[in-house]
Amino acid sequence: MGPLAIEIFRYHKWANLELLSSCADLTDEQLQLTAPGTYGTVAGTFMHLLGAEQRYLARLGGGRPRFNEKSEFPGIAKLTAHATRTGDELIAIAERGKPDEAFETTFQDGRYTLHPNVLLVQALHHGNDHRTHICTILGSHGLAYRDMDGWSHAEATGAMKRIDKA
Repeated sequence: MGPLAIEIFRYHKWANLELLSSCADLTDEQLQLTAPGTYGTVAGTFMHLLGAEQRYLARLGGGRPRFNEKSEFPGIAKLTAHATRTGDELIAIAERGKPDEAFETTFQDGRYTLHPNVLLVQALHHGNDHRTHICTILGSHGLAYRDMDGWSHAEATGAMKRIDKA
């Protein structure tokens, strides 16, 4: 797909891990917080986000999903390990992907011909959407979280460095 697509998925993995790290010290009660207009609880939203990510990967040949949002919450540490693995797999698919190669897949409402780039775009959108939900929940309850925008990613990876300040 190209270097830009690869970097976009590096960002996606980084953002998932940043948010998980921001939530690592939350109590069980805080993980059950929610806010109007969001998907559900912090824990439930993480389970949904990462469960869907592994389903996208399964459709792209990345094995069977290991859990879904109905599974018992495994804790932030296990979700972090999972997000690391699935993030690496999405990066690998972006590295070797050929967007014009279609495959057949089944959804709840029928069979489709699908190009891999559709699932990759969906993974990015879905991740951004639900990370925003979690940040909304945290912010509405006065809980801190790290910035996960493109600027923060660029600074964290060294892709952007301030040169006018000593």
